[in-house]
Formats: sequence, structure tokens, C-alpha cells
Amino acid sequence: MTQDRDNYGVEPGPDRPGGVSGPDGPSTTMMGSGDEDTWSALAHLSVYLNLVTGFLGPVAALVIWLMYKDRSPRVGFHALQSLWYQVAWMAVIIGYSFFAFVLTLVTFGLASFVVVPLGVLLALVPFAHMAYAAYKVNQGLDYRYPWISDLVAGGRNTGI
Repeated sequence: MTQDRDNYGVEPGPDRPGGVSGPDGPSTTMMGSGDEDTWSALAHLSVYLNLVTGFLGPVAALVIWLMYKDRSPRVGFHALQSLWYQVAWMAVIIGYSFFAFVLTLVTFGLASFVVVPLGVLLALVPFAHMAYAAYKVNQGLDYRYPWISDLVAGGRNTGI
């Protein structure tokens, strides 16, 4: 598999010793590749804390980023991706909820038969997508979310 701009997983190559790399190339960390894979996967799986608490998923991703951003560019990249992806989905779900509420009021409740099931499906998307990302990252591949990875990679170049 080769890497292109919109990749969803990159196989280890000659420039990625042991399959460990960040968005800026091979990792120069003192962490082992297994530790990087584990912490990167945990950053993506932090979304499941939202099922229990409703909001602690991004907080867990932020904590992982703060702990590992200087020790491992790869873990820092995946934790920051996870954080922004969760925040983006929370904004989408809040916006959809507002839209569904207004539409339900205007149609005197009839729209709720459509917007509620769609809202449930919409809320499940990030859980499935982030589980897939965690699976890929745990295999040693670098997973990138569309648009979010560009935002994170651009922010890393500006000192974030």
C-alpha cells in the first residue's frame, strides 16, 4: 500500500523503522513501537468515555496529548487528532440537535419520526470510525482522519 494525500493507513516502509512514524517522518522517540501503538490506540478509543460520562472523551485525549507530545510525535499526533475529531463531532451533534428540535416544533412532532432515528445513527458514527482508527494504529499504521489530520499537521508546524 502506498501513501497518498488522503490515506487512511500507511504500511511500514524503509523510512519507518518498525512501522513507527509520525506525520513528520520516522519517530525519534525513546518509546518502543508497542508503547506508541498502545497509547495512540488509547487516544482514539477515548471516545468511548463519552458513552459513560457524555464529555470526558476529549479530556482523556487532551491528557494523553499533554503527557506524550514531547516524548513521541506519533502519540502526540494521534491524541491531537482524536481530540479535534471528538470536538468536531460534538459540534455536529449539537447542531443537528438544534435543527431537529426546530423541525420537530414546526411540524408539530411529525418530524421526530425521522430526525430521532437519524440522530441516533449520526451519534454512532464517531464511535465506529474511531474504533477503526484505533485498530489501524494498533497495527502500527498511521491513520489520518479526513480534514482533521490536515488541521493537526498544520497546527504542529505553527508551534501548537
